[in-house]
Amino acid sequence: MMRSSQSDLQTRPRAQVLIIGAGINGIATFRDLALQGVDVAIVDRGDYVSGASSASSHMIHGGIRYLENGEFRLVRESVAERNSLIKIAPHYVKPLKTTVPIFSTFSGVLSAPLRFLTHRQGKPQERGALLIKLGLSLYDSFSRDGGSVPRHEFRGAKASLAQLPALNPDLKYTATYFDASMHDPERLALDVLRDGLAAGPHARAANYVEAIATDAAGVRLRDTVTGEEFAVEASVVVNASGPWTDLTNRSLGQPSAFMGGTKGSHIVLDNPELLAATGGREIFFEHSDGRIVLIYPLKGRVMVGTTDLEHDMTKPIRCTEDEVDYFFELIAHVFPGVPVDRSQIVFRFAGVRPLPRHDDEAPGFVSRDYRIESRPLGDGPTTVLSLVGGKWTTFRALAEHLSNDVLALLGMRRVVSTEGVPIGGGRDYPVTDAARRVWLATHGDEVGAARAAQLLERYGSRAADVIEFLVDAPDAPLENNADYSRREIEYLARTESVVHLVDVLLRRTSMAFVGGLSLALLNELADLVAPVLEWDAGRKASEVALAGEVLRDAHGVELAPRTAMAG
Repeated sequence: MMRSSQSDLQTRPRAQVLIIGAGINGIATFRDLALQGVDVAIVDRGDYVSGASSASSHMIHGGIRYLENGEFRLVRESVAERNSLIKIAPHYVKPLKTTVPIFSTFSGVLSAPLRFLTHRQGKPQERGALLIKLGLSLYDSFSRDGGSVPRHEFRGAKASLAQLPALNPDLKYTATYFDASMHDPERLALDVLRDGLAAGPHARAANYVEAIATDAAGVRLRDTVTGEEFAVEASVVVNASGPWTDLTNRSLGQPSAFMGGTKGSHIVLDNPELLAATGGREIFFEHSDGRIVLIYPLKGRVMVGTTDLEHDMTKPIRCTEDEVDYFFELIAHVFPGVPVDRSQIVFRFAGVRPLPRHDDEAPGFVSRDYRIESRPLGDGPTTVLSLVGGKWTTFRALAEHLSNDVLALLGMRRVVSTEGVPIGGGRDYPVTDAARRVWLATHGDEVGAARAAQLLERYGSRAADVIEFLVDAPDAPLENNADYSRREIEYLARTESVVHLVDVLLRRTSMAFVGGLSLALLNELADLVAPVLEWDAGRKASEVALAGEVLRDAHGVELAPRTAMAG
């Protein structure tokens, strides 16, 4: 069971390491340190994985475009970590067929060397076939892990349109290669967190607890639900706040100017014609303005992204109407015969990449690599390590690097590597058809094979624990969303650190992402969660209201009075 309580920190207000920020990089570092036996605590001012890590493009990728930036170390590490995650987290990370539509042969050949040398954008140009072929050949050379993913293929216009007939008929070629999908990023992060907590009582975690200052007793923390304040002393403070790193350092009395993140937005469309047009593969390309964009079939919907815009971290992070217009323009460029409109948008989201400060450098050329900045905390013995950069794909390697720095400061030795160690429900996950049949036959007796398969997809091998809970008492599908059951929601509330109703909608389930939310569903969920979390009628009402406000303001979701859905 995952714990989520500041009481564990208050009872023992001392840790060797305090991590501030429970995005994927903070959580992965927490897991790594916990496995070394380090007394480590992690806090986040919001829910776990609710900041930048919640706004990813749902990809684990080697970063083919980083080659143009000359970031060969990052590409090599990214490809190795992609291949590894397919093996250690097979329940959430799977090979993703990706196709690049190409509209010219030689475009960008003259300007590419200048971009490589100066990292300045110049006049935007779509990359032509020659450049893309060169890049993909180099990209393949970084992937030597015998067959985790196939090598790339090139096709001419006729063969390309035979495979994907809805593509723009003006294209000249397509290039198809494989990266990896990550269909439930938040759930993957929760598995990483659970692994850390399972290491023992020396590992503690609390969401909705923010770092607000320092005093003689250590880092001052505040429970954002109750307002209660307390201090935790630590030998090392890891600032893993992502794009908010400078703001966290300021609150610690250590102003910094490390960060210069850019905003990326996405929309999710319920458009069966567009879904069919993708042929089950991601469409990935560079638009005429130089931005990398994607059209990505996911959970029966189509996700479209992303932008790359400067953002002030003191302001709300939202997907704007101008960005929606931009997405519709790029869909029209790739699939000109497929109509889309705003009524088909079921969800939108935006986040800020935790990029380093880049001054005049074009956003697309800002390094996606990471570094660690070390500073003393005031005049005391505590050291603050600030993580600058980092991305989903490299979270395990980054955490090992950061943990090694922490261990050096503590005078401790690494006792175990996380390389090759399965994550959460990836442990004993049935990856072959035969193993899957055996698993479903073993666990499908009481819930049925179809339901067992659904839960296996949702939770990995941890679905066995979920099924055990489901059959321990009478269960039934939700009245307003038959894709989930009453006992399943109760299980999530009991075991996964739920604090607010919106945590269930956005991060413990895919309900918000796929659309079909209703006020009736929110009330039904609140009725199920309330007894577990000891909410009274007033708290239930306020949680429903808060969830509705967050969905409307941050995600463009207007709740229907009642919408029953399944699937």
